[in-house]
Amino acid sequence: MDDLEAGLTDRRRRRRRRGLVVLLLTFALASLGAGMFSLALFTDTDASDGSFTAGTIDINTTPVTLFTVNPLMPGDSGSATLTVRNDGTAQLRYMMDSTSTNTDGLGLRSALNLTITAGTCPGAGAPLYSGLLWGPVVGAKFGVITAGAQAGDRVLDAGTTEDLCFAWDLPGATGNGVQGATTTATFTFHAEQTANNP
Repeated sequence: MDDLEAGLTDRRRRRRRRGLVVLLLTFALASLGAGMFSLALFTDTDASDGSFTAGTIDINTTPVTLFTVNPLMPGDSGSATLTVRNDGTAQLRYMMDSTSTNTDGLGLRSALNLTITAGTCPGAGAPLYSGLLWGPVVGAKFGVITAGAQAGDRVLDAGTTEDLCFAWDLPGATGNGVQGATTTATFTFHAEQTANNP
């Protein structure tokens, strides 16, 4: 009886294994058939793209030579209009500083007065700068050359211009110490973006 039961149990196990194998093969074939069937479906794709172009910050000034004064005498004065242009593609913020020569050591740069006002000469409104061409420490300037909006900075939209009036004078009380003296001033304009730069 024990051998008979063992044989029956063994046959049942074999049948179950065969049935499991048949079932797995059936599922595999069904999956293959479904995959082949899905290959016959209509499909489509589409795409969109994006284009990026970086903006430019480009400041220009005209004329290149603002003053040529010779011979300069005590009591003389004059003015010239300088145009600042934003030739870039984005709004900019600008400021100005200056240097001046004193190669002969006679100090003409420290005797000349300079006033910078917005607008075509004679300018309009409060001066952007008023004082000596070269003070005890630095030259004529307006705004602050530090990133971000600072007191005195000027703003120009892309493609726009602003006129500035540079008015100068050599006081009548200037002594003989500057006779024959020469100085050359360089006005440097610095620009930065305003976007994302508060």
